[in-house]
Formats: sequence, structure tokens, C-alpha cells
Amino acid sequence: MRIGIPSEVKRHEYRVAATPSVVASLVLAGHEVLVQAGAGAGSSFDDDAFEAAGATIVADAAEAWSAPMVLKVKEPIEGEYGFLRDDLLLFTFLHLAADRPLTEALLAAGTTAVAYETVQLDSGALPILTPMSEVAGRLATQFGAHQLSRFLGGRGILLGGVPGVEAGEVVILGGGVVGTNAAKMALGLGARVNVLDTSHARLQYLDDVFNGRLQTVASNAGTIRELVARADLVIGAVLIPGARAPHLVDRALIRAMRPGSVVVDVAVDQGGCIETIRPTTHDAPTYVVDGVVHYGVANMPGAVPNTSTRALTNQTLPFALRLAAEGRRALEREGPLQRGLNTHRGRLTYRGVADAFGLPFVPPGEALAA
Repeated sequence: MRIGIPSEVKRHEYRVAATPSVVASLVLAGHEVLVQAGAGAGSSFDDDAFEAAGATIVADAAEAWSAPMVLKVKEPIEGEYGFLRDDLLLFTFLHLAADRPLTEALLAAGTTAVAYETVQLDSGALPILTPMSEVAGRLATQFGAHQLSRFLGGRGILLGGVPGVEAGEVVILGGGVVGTNAAKMALGLGARVNVLDTSHARLQYLDDVFNGRLQTVASNAGTIRELVARADLVIGAVLIPGARAPHLVDRALIRAMRPGSVVVDVAVDQGGCIETIRPTTHDAPTYVVDGVVHYGVANMPGAVPNTSTRALTNQTLPFALRLAAEGRRALEREGPLQRGLNTHRGRLTYRGVADAFGLPFVPPGEALAA
């Protein structure tokens, strides 16, 4: 298989879809890898390292995208839609439930697109999404704590407090991977931490692993309203795989928060669980609604690309090797890769995306057989 790795073009996205060691693994398996010149620079991997691993360095995006299989990190943006075609196997993050234009572009082009975030094991685990959720959860607390600084519009709160002054209060909506990692960072800073989740089993788990150092709260409209209104920092950490996130914090609740409070919505790339959130970028990460600072960067792990690239590609490599060895045949067997299939030959094969837009859904096995 010829595999293309283009440079990421989303603003302030510095990750790359393969490290030199991943390239070496693909080449040793008999595949040809085309890496766009400079693709790894943002993650501190230079072209010489990729060449030493066996890659061919190509001059531009068109050459990288010409390969039958393309590995990326972030979803194609409008300027890349022209590279989509019906003989392309695309393996990347997609987050289609919050992006109708891309969904329609993939369907129109007939591209076979497998989304990192919907590759799912039999256990229900999301092996490729998990490491980025770990990074994003930790960064959510780190960035949120910084935005509480008065000169950035925050309340002027030191999240961990000091002796004689109480710590700030953090409310985390969702106790999954993002929420757990956000809680680790918040507790490490010395904050008072509340985690809300609808699963009692998950709350029991969090209470055990954190040894009672945080408050676990059953999530419902009443508890959300009570805790969010008094929070210094709210972190949205809700995930419904492949589907739009539900709005748990509405505009009225934002108005009830204290001026200078901060919300960080990690679910922004799935539509967000805070009604007033919208995607932002690393160079303009925040805006203010009703006195509350909103942080909506949709690619937070891109801020630490060396760490993020290595964590991501550790998980993508086994699946990439299978796709490269078998092509579309790897999708015909029921399993993690077939569950990750979002579009194929003009058919929408992921129910959560179809439901988000009211579009026809075709089961992946049926679409592949056709």
C-alpha cells in the first residue's frame, strides 16, 4: 500500500499522523510512505528523520494526498475537500456530527473514511480517542486555571488557594477519560473538585481511585444548576461516541454564574455540552458571554504536539497496519475498524452522524457489501 501523510493545515495544528518510528514500522511491513516536506516540524520531527525511517519526502500536499490511503490527525478542512475522491481510504479524526459541510463533502466524493474517534473495541473502549482525551482533560484544567487570571478576564482566582484562603471550585461534567484526567490535574493544583456523571458505577469508581478526595455527584438538571452556578471553573467532558454532545449548561445558567468564571468545553468538536460554546483557536482561545470566559479550542492536544503525536500514533499504528495490509477488506469484518467507518461510496455509515443531520443511515456491513 502507498500511504500519504500530508501536513496538517488547521490553524495551530502542529501534530503529524506518524512519527519516524511509525513510518519505519509501516515500511518494514512492505508499504511505501509519502511524507509531505515539513509535516513533522511542528512536532519536532524533521524530514531527515522520516527519510532515515524509509519515507519518501514529497514536495506538496497534492502528492501526499495522491496515495490510495491517507493518514491525518485532524479532519479535512474546506481547502482540502478537493483531495477527496472515491478511491481514497482516509483514516483520521473526523467529528462529523458537528460538521455537516465535511460530511456532505465526503459523501459527494464517495470517500471511504474511518474516524479515529469511532474505532471501538468489543468492550466499548475507544482506543484511539483515549490518549487524546487524556491530553485534553489535563490541558482543560491547565488552560482553565490560567484563564482565571484577572488580566485575562477571569475572577483573579488562584485555583489551589493558599494557606488561609480557600481554593477555587472546579465542576467537571462527565466522569469519563477527559473528566478523570481533568480531575487529576485539578486535585494536583489543590482545587476543590466536583465530578458529575449519570453512571453510579462510574462515580463509585472515581470515589475509590481518588480515595474520596473529590466529590462525586449524580448528574441531573438540579445538581448541574446548583454546582455550575457557584463554580470558578466548569469543564465540559461529555462524550457520546460519534454523536453530538447534549447541552447540559444553557444560556440561563451561564447568566447565573459569577462574572469572571471560566468554562472550558472539551466536547466543542462534537457540538459542545455548553450552549454558548463555539470553536476557537489557540491564538484567540476565549470570548466572553454574560461575563463568563469561554474557552473553546477544538484541538487542545495540538498545543503539546510532541507528546500528543507520540501518544496518538502509539494507538493508530496497529489499525493503520491492518488497513494498509488489507485495504477495504479490513473493514468487511465486524470489529473495531468497521465500527469506525463513517462514510463509504456516498453512504453514511455511522448512526450518530446520520441522526445529527437527519440523513439516511446505511449499516457499514451493508454499505461495504454493496
